[in-house]
Amino acid sequence: MRPGMKQQDLAVASGFWPLLRFNPVLRATGQNPFRLDSPRPAIPLEDYAYNEIRYSGLAQSDPAEARVLFNTAQREVAAKYREYEALSELDGVDFHSKVNSAPSKRLP
Repeated sequence: MRPGMKQQDLAVASGFWPLLRFNPVLRATGQNPFRLDSPRPAIPLEDYAYNEIRYSGLAQSDPAEARVLFNTAQREVAAKYREYEALSELDGVDFHSKVNSAPSKRLP
């Protein structure tokens, strides 16, 4: 496997880059248009991130700060995956009511 492809695989396996689909056509049939294709994260975020100089450099220059940031990032990745997983498990009616009632996160 080429290095870039291996890094992409690690990003998905760590949960940093979840694979998902959204098909708005399914709304017309009352189905959930959101599909989560990624399995649950199987490796720590660090296994992906430390292969990139921008992250490994931080770990070398300030290990304590890197640990704090990676712990926070790991929690965020896990929380985001749980959110996606919950959305993908809703039926079409529940999905639409949940999404329509959620406060908008768009910038003004």
